[in-house]
Amino acid sequence: MHNDGKIVLGLIVFLGILLTPFWYNVGSGQAATKPDIVLPAQEKQCIESTRFMKDNHMQLLIQWRDDVVRNGHTTYVASDGKKYDESLTGTCLKCHSKTEFCDRCHAYADVHPDCWNCHTAPQEKKP
Repeated sequence: MHNDGKIVLGLIVFLGILLTPFWYNVGSGQAATKPDIVLPAQEKQCIESTRFMKDNHMQLLIQWRDDVVRNGHTTYVASDGKKYDESLTGTCLKCHSKTEFCDRCHAYADVHPDCWNCHTAPQEKKP
C-alpha cells in the first residue's frame, strides 16, 4: 500500500506520453489536409487501378527496378493485359508531374523515397 503514489505517478506519466499526439493535434486547431495534387489531363487511367497504385506503387517500382537491372526484363503486363515499359521516368512521369503529384503526396505522407539517388530528377516545364 505504500507504493500507491508511485503507481499513480507512473500511470499519469504513461497516459501523458500516450495522449501527447492527440493533445498536439487539438492544440494546432486542425488536422493535416489531403494534398492538392494535379492529376494527368491527357490520361484517364493509370497502368493499374487507382486503389492498387495508392497502395502498391512503391512495391511495383521496386519490382520494376529488380526486373530491369537484375533480370533484363523491360516490359510490364498490367492486369488488363496492356503492356508498358518498366520505367519510372519513361512510363510514370510521362503523365505524372514529379513536383505537382509525387512530391506533394510524399510530403503529406512524410515519406522520402530514394528514387532520385539513382535517377536524374526530371526538368519540368514552368507554367
